[in-house]
Amino acid sequence: MNATQSPRVLVVGSGVAGLTTALEACARGHEVVLAAKDALDATNTVRAQGGMAAMTAGLPGGQPRDRAELHVADTLAAGAGLCEEPAVRALVAGSAAAVADLERWGVAFDRTAGPGSPWVEGLEGAHSVPRILHAGGDATGREIQRALLAAALGAERAGRLEILRHTLLVDLLRGPGDAPVTGALVLGPDGLLRTVGADAVVLATGGAGQLYPHTTNAPGATGDGIAAALRAGAVVADLEFVQFHPTALAAPGCFLVTEAVRGEGAVLRDAGGRRFLRDAHPRAELAPRDVVAREIVRRCLAQDGRPVVLDATGLGRQFLAERFPTVDAALRAHGLDWSREPVPVTPAAHYLMGGIATDPDGRTTVPGLWAVGECAATGVHGANRLASNSLLEGVVLGARVAAALGHDRGPLVPRGPVRPLPAAPSTGTAAPAAPGTPDDDGVPLRSALQEAMWAGAGVLRDGPGLAALAGRLGTLRAPAGTDRRSVEDRGLLELARAVTAAAAARTESRGAHAREDHPHPDPALATRTFWCAERHVPALTSAHASDDIYERIPAC
Repeated sequence: MNATQSPRVLVVGSGVAGLTTALEACARGHEVVLAAKDALDATNTVRAQGGMAAMTAGLPGGQPRDRAELHVADTLAAGAGLCEEPAVRALVAGSAAAVADLERWGVAFDRTAGPGSPWVEGLEGAHSVPRILHAGGDATGREIQRALLAAALGAERAGRLEILRHTLLVDLLRGPGDAPVTGALVLGPDGLLRTVGADAVVLATGGAGQLYPHTTNAPGATGDGIAAALRAGAVVADLEFVQFHPTALAAPGCFLVTEAVRGEGAVLRDAGGRRFLRDAHPRAELAPRDVVAREIVRRCLAQDGRPVVLDATGLGRQFLAERFPTVDAALRAHGLDWSREPVPVTPAAHYLMGGIATDPDGRTTVPGLWAVGECAATGVHGANRLASNSLLEGVVLGARVAAALGHDRGPLVPRGPVRPLPAAPSTGTAAPAAPGTPDDDGVPLRSALQEAMWAGAGVLRDGPGLAALAGRLGTLRAPAGTDRRSVEDRGLLELARAVTAAAAARTESRGAHAREDHPHPDPALATRTFWCAERHVPALTSAHASDDIYERIPAC
């Protein structure tokens, strides 16, 4: 690529961050290929009920009580001292434009009395003023996905965007040394491995909720992009910080009950009917998510495993059905009438604050590789994400990545020392496990991994538990094969070991990382942690890259 030629861009992921990046890059004249792992709307974005935080004071119909410094301060406070303030300020500064862009793309945010009237702006945990925009009550993510996807499909019909459906990222293409990423190895819908060549690869692959048995994430949230970036030599950051949403329905499927319900006045009660959070935090049910999740777990342990309940009976049947139609329908499908009786809830893995280390423009430590959204770690969330900042991040930072493509100032230099991750334990002469092979206890790999992660690196952690977890993960064998399950499980195992190492190294409690043996923050540890694999071993060198989107290559 010469200095005047627009780069060929591969965007991996079809949630809010990936779609925004792809659409903005198309608008800037780039040749863009969008790869989606599953159906185009099978994303975590669709599952986002709570809304999108935005500082709208300067917009017609905006929140007059809000201002940029308040939103910045709330984000920094939730991040528990580890936010990168320039990234936070970039996020908040771009929020008004993000709202305008989304409405231009067709997003219908809820308003008080029709077009032109003020937006309905809700209050959620750790926000000092109501600033949460909603669409369809509790279907904000679904509406954003619908509008962005409609725009993407329009771009595809117009020949400005190529979309690869049901295409799984397997590995990144990179040569040895300091060579740039030149594309990706993917598994197509026909089960064949292919290469996609690109001048710039943007990972927007989302989080890794499937590390845990209880998660609000989509089934495809297996950390593919983070694991592939690690294998390609990229630095990752903040992996110890996993946010557990306090209120998922305590039933099969782990359906999220949005925090906005508590913002409207619902309360949490223990088995004795007490509002136990009043004793834990001045904001009670609207305390930061990490506080609420920890107190729920502690209360459940204190009452012999019985769940706590969310009591929304004071809000009324009509209000609940109109304001939270998605939750209302889901609870009724489980035979629950939350207007008449409290419903049992449990924390569930919800969001990964850590990921691939980037700056606010998505640059990673590897030339040619970019990341945005939940798979990226800009430092904007610090040790704990402020509620409803993630949809905003996808739009604001997605646009920034698209603007930065073709103007690469070189790879990111981490703002701190980079530690090597422990090498995977040697398996000696043992062969890798076959796809779907149970471990030595007869338990399938993913189930064994998830249960171990929940026990050792869940809401509450301690040194002995993390050491036992590391040992357990060391006994699990990565599966062989290039089928989807094997690719996902290999990545999950790599990522589980990295999360465990990061959690063991942080000997304090901060944000979403709670150590029972180190229950307080340590001022000496108020720094982000950066990690890399001991050596990168890409699946393919740049010599294998091809501009032919669907060139078949030998299985590796």
